[in-house]
Amino acid sequence: MELLKRRLGKTGIDVSILGLGGEGVLRTFGRDKEAYALINRALDVGINYFDSARAYSGSESYYGGALKERRSEIFLAGKSHARDKDGAWAHLRETLSNMKTDYLDLWQVHDVRTGDDVERIFGANGCIEAFQSAQREGLVRFIGVTGHENASLLGRCLELFDFDTVLMPVNPCDSVHGNFMRDLIPLAEVKGIGVIGMKVYFKGMAGQLPDCRTMEPFFRFALSQNIATAIIGCDSLERLDANCAYARRFVKMTDEESAEIVGRVIPYGKSLLDYKPRAGRVTLWQRVRRLGGRLLK
Repeated sequence: MELLKRRLGKTGIDVSILGLGGEGVLRTFGRDKEAYALINRALDVGINYFDSARAYSGSESYYGGALKERRSEIFLAGKSHARDKDGAWAHLRETLSNMKTDYLDLWQVHDVRTGDDVERIFGANGCIEAFQSAQREGLVRFIGVTGHENASLLGRCLELFDFDTVLMPVNPCDSVHGNFMRDLIPLAEVKGIGVIGMKVYFKGMAGQLPDCRTMEPFFRFALSQNIATAIIGCDSLERLDANCAYARRFVKMTDEESAEIVGRVIPYGKSLLDYKPRAGRVTLWQRVRRLGGRLLK
């Protein structure tokens, strides 16, 4: 049974609703055999969106060792966290060399966090100049931007440049404690920008919640939003197979189901959103002990 595909915004490319994220096994060093097996299993089961970044440990080199003649089967995404033009160019050269490819399907401005980031990205000799030049030269097909700390700043980026994609958190807690979903998904829809979901499982912390026996409700919640794909890092072939099973039997949540999962998770939300820095953060287990009770079956 093939994985469902959705159109990635104005790129015109259809991508699998499950993408292989750059975390898990892929964000390590020295695990070449495991990474090779993971990447090729993902290809075999029908995943065609593959994620990496210059900052993700040995991830790029893993792809370079695993893809080989299968490069043409996938939509390959990379990222640069450099904020200046020269730094971004240096990153792209390293990325292409590590991945043993002549081009990226998607190159993303990585992890926009601060106002200073925005000023440097779009200022004189900012990295966006390198992104545009690389696209003109055919080294990258599409340009995206990512962020998981400040939705308003990421929205500002979408207003300043005609990005093809945006990578952002999509999960039940963000619908209340954040504003990525509320503010950016509608903006992206208007602009034809493809939305890629991340932090679907709260960096794996969803599995630590009381009575959470499966990650499937979180996957269903994310894919019930107006996004093209959700990228999920995997630490084993078994975890990859489980995610594929969720994708194959995906059915969009009803409004009632979405409201239920939000209601059950939201008491723990501020602890789960550890990718959004906040002073005096209460840990997940502190919040669990304080609140108790059942959560997800």
